[in-house]
Amino acid sequence: MKRLFAKLNGLTALKWFIYLFFFVFLLVPLFSILLVSFTGQPVNIFGSFTSQKIFASTMKKLSNLSVEAYTSIFSEGNSYFAALINSLKLGTGVAVLVTVIVLPIAYAFARTKMPFKPFFAALCTIPLIMPTFISSHAFILMFGKTGWVTQLYHSFGGEGVIFDVQSMLGIVLVQVFFFFPYALWPMVAAFKICDVTLEEASQNLGAKSWYTFLRVTLPLAVPGIVSSMLLIFTVSFSDFGTPIILAPKELNLIVVESYREIAGFFNWAGSAVLTVIMLLVAAFFFWLQRLVIKGREYGTISGKPTKQKLNDHKGTITGLTIYTFLIMLVPTLALGSIFLSSIATTWGHHALPDGYTLSHYKTIFSTSGKNIWNSMVLAAGTLVLSVVISTFVSYFVVRRGSGGLDFVSSIPLIVPGIALGIALIQTFNTAPIHLTGTALLLIIAYTIRRMPYMIRSTMSSMMAIRKDIEEAAVSLGASSLIAAITVIGPLMLPGIAAGAILVFVTVIKETSISILLAPTEWAPMSLAVFQNLLRGEYYTACAMAILIIVIVIILQALAKKLTKDQLY
Repeated sequence: MKRLFAKLNGLTALKWFIYLFFFVFLLVPLFSILLVSFTGQPVNIFGSFTSQKIFASTMKKLSNLSVEAYTSIFSEGNSYFAALINSLKLGTGVAVLVTVIVLPIAYAFARTKMPFKPFFAALCTIPLIMPTFISSHAFILMFGKTGWVTQLYHSFGGEGVIFDVQSMLGIVLVQVFFFFPYALWPMVAAFKICDVTLEEASQNLGAKSWYTFLRVTLPLAVPGIVSSMLLIFTVSFSDFGTPIILAPKELNLIVVESYREIAGFFNWAGSAVLTVIMLLVAAFFFWLQRLVIKGREYGTISGKPTKQKLNDHKGTITGLTIYTFLIMLVPTLALGSIFLSSIATTWGHHALPDGYTLSHYKTIFSTSGKNIWNSMVLAAGTLVLSVVISTFVSYFVVRRGSGGLDFVSSIPLIVPGIALGIALIQTFNTAPIHLTGTALLLIIAYTIRRMPYMIRSTMSSMMAIRKDIEEAAVSLGASSLIAAITVIGPLMLPGIAAGAILVFVTVIKETSISILLAPTEWAPMSLAVFQNLLRGEYYTACAMAILIIVIVIILQALAKKLTKDQLY
């Protein structure tokens, strides 16, 4: 007993508190939604432990477990199966297209003397700062029936539209042009670590530059390329913002179907099945990505110093520069379209707005000031919770070798936002822990969804701190918890600050969680933009979207300054 109490120090208690947090707000909801997919009815797990009546009801439901909901998916004409197939097609198509499109740009950044690299790197941040439902509306402003690109097309003698933006093709194009940065920088890194001596050997043996690229450079970068492709698939498959704006009624996609089942029909069985399917698909491709990285050895870096010779062929550089500019131009024009719409009096009859005004910005500050305040409060609450939990998770993983916490804290990476939202609603919709419709559950959902980013940032800082600094504090009489807070904490501040800003930025942009969980009195800016778009209040929606983007830009610039991050 003495030995047990000796182990129960402050750090141990904190570790078990963090485990409890993940158990209550992540593992139980996911397990609960799995049970619902078999029972077809809501299951109150927490209530079963506090009420005999609820326990009896739960046992009755569990006695009727069935896989009928899953087997029926494969029946003829089932909309769920069609939604799954369409989503798999979408993810695969976007992953392949992004890889093909980004490959030349990644090579240009990593292995050539292409000019304007800092400028292009800055343009690459545009897709990252725009929530996907805003990007989707930008494409409507550009390529819709009254879009400015369509107007230009008509002026040159064209008829109709260049393509139907509210279709599978429109969704693919938005995702391709706004998800490519997720693949670009890993591919740049893959090209940079290739051993240039192998390329030099190939050229010394008489191989042409193009042949060396195809047979030497490209194969060495294969792990990074395949990993990026799998990442893009997961991001595309889980994306909610694009299809909710652009998917026509006849196009079934799994994220949209799951949202409609819970928000429109309160169909727990259907939403649970779709949620489990989303989780399984996302988990499989996440596992596959990790397998690609770890399962194959392409290492070429040795202790021998090598100087990387950048390609300076004039024709190659010119071609790659023009190509990179054209790809970056699309999201830049999309951002410009949102801005023009935010200051337009009316727009749709000509390529440019009929007039300009700042009244839409006055409107959002006068009528939507509550939404702005809500976003700041919710993001701040998420920030505090994320900083505390992530910092100590990093400490336990790095200093104490806690593989369990490392595993549990990585689970949110494979959970789509819409799936997490549905799981939390199902779990906390009734007593004894009735949190659905409260700001607290919204903050917890944001924290769980975005915490992995914070953990990665703080973990890298933790690894850079020597262990003997902490040991010196302990040897002078400080407890392990006090040493961690007063010695390790201050040294981790740059990593904590950078991770905190990243969390704040992603929470400001969060859509799927906000749409499902945010109560009316706590609606954030992202939800206000979404609702304005649905109501047809496009100009004020664009004005608030620009406000979100400005906030994100400022915070990302601050994060970059804190981390001194070099992307090129």
